[in-house]
Amino acid sequence: MNVTLTIPVSKVKLWSFVADWESQGDWMLQTKVWVTSTIREGVGTSIEAFTGPLYKFYPKFSKLGLLDLMTVTKWNPPHSCDVQHTGAIIKGTGTFELVEIEPNETRFNWSETVIFPKSLLFLAIPLLWAVKIGVIISLLRLRKKAMSA
Repeated sequence: MNVTLTIPVSKVKLWSFVADWESQGDWMLQTKVWVTSTIREGVGTSIEAFTGPLYKFYPKFSKLGLLDLMTVTKWNPPHSCDVQHTGAIIKGTGTFELVEIEPNETRFNWSETVIFPKSLLFLAIPLLWAVKIGVIISLLRLRKKAMSA
């Protein structure tokens, strides 16, 4: 899955929002994000994200959402970050890439390669479309937040 959005802010400013893991919930749709490792940035950082309608009440309502476990595998600020998804359901890789178009205009490329469990394979296409719509909404929220800061 790939989503691209142009955001009218500098690459450095946009990176400050993207790389601040625990504030990602301010723009990621129905998601709470936290760092679980002692290191807060860079290769080896461990992050968890819970997405669901009652995300603010995690872990009390953990059955009504999805927990994503990630480890940063590439860290190249303010250009790109790769993660490995290692959760029980979500496995695969993800990449954020920021490309400067002009000094105050940045293209945000978000890509995910997800490996579905065989038991959920029949849901793969509808789930990917739902996730893609959620990512688009999230990036639009990020654009609004970055532009107003």
